[in-house]
Amino acid sequence: MKIGIVLGSIRDGRKGEEVARWVAEAAQGREVAYEVLDLKEFDVPLLTTNTHPMMAKKSYPDARVQAWSDAVDACDGYVFVTPEYNHGVPGALKNAVDSLGQEWVGKSAALVGYGSVGGVRAIENWRLVLANFSMTVVRSELNLNTFTEWSEGAFAPNERRADEVAELFAALEKTLG
Repeated sequence: MKIGIVLGSIRDGRKGEEVARWVAEAAQGREVAYEVLDLKEFDVPLLTTNTHPMMAKKSYPDARVQAWSDAVDACDGYVFVTPEYNHGVPGALKNAVDSLGQEWVGKSAALVGYGSVGGVRAIENWRLVLANFSMTVVRSELNLNTFTEWSEGAFAPNERRADEVAELFAALEKTLG
């Protein structure tokens, strides 16, 4: 089994890179393999194709979308590391999710949000979006506050986060059967 840790920000100076690295380090030694899928590395273009992604049969004319598809499809579940932008989901990650179809269907996900209120509104948005793919989204979530969990620009999660991320992994892994 493999879980993709989807790093959902592509911005310069993004906080999500530290969060995704921390999630990956926390997953070390678990029975399930965890791998970071850095959205920035895939450079997924805006969705403009006239073929609906659910009808594409996991085959895309753009090599960047195909590479993204292959990486996503190789995973049994996901931990989405999502910032909250303007009370919602980041556009690049939403576009990347929308650019695929069958790759997501029926898989499981967990959500790690960050922002001024812990990314809670982005996470709520994601629960609706992922439900469209018949995904199982675990109830456990992490809400990291950019005011209290970054010190002098560096990610410094609260002490309780180690237990919380372990609970998140356990809930996600339980859905994998």
